[in-house]
Amino acid sequence: MRHTAFLSKLLGLFTLIVGASMGMHKAETVASVTSIIQNQPLLMVLGFMSLAAGVAMVLAHNVWRGGVLPVVVTLVGWTFLLRGVVILFLPYKDMPMLIDALHYEAFFYGYVAIALVIGLFLTIAGFRHASS
Repeated sequence: MRHTAFLSKLLGLFTLIVGASMGMHKAETVASVTSIIQNQPLLMVLGFMSLAAGVAMVLAHNVWRGGVLPVVVTLVGWTFLLRGVVILFLPYKDMPMLIDALHYEAFFYGYVAIALVIGLFLTIAGFRHASS
């Protein structure tokens, strides 16, 4: 279960830092997302990276038992994997419609809050798990 603690700390700290940065720079973040979804080559690279991270996490940590922490870490891995698949297989012309359907700009701070809560949980639980 050392993988659980490591991945939890890694994902948690990453999510906290990125989420805080995004929350502090809403206009720039929204502009970046808009720019990325309109740039096919960049979106494809993002899809490859997300898919690679997701496959690596699912192969290394596909744990559905043992408490909340291992399951959350596993779900994050599957989320990366599925996001990569969606990015690579959804027609590029439909990507703006997906962002619109998620009301990304309107619910921006809600999405950031969710990321921060997950990041905080993973960070705290990861460090507690590692010390026990």
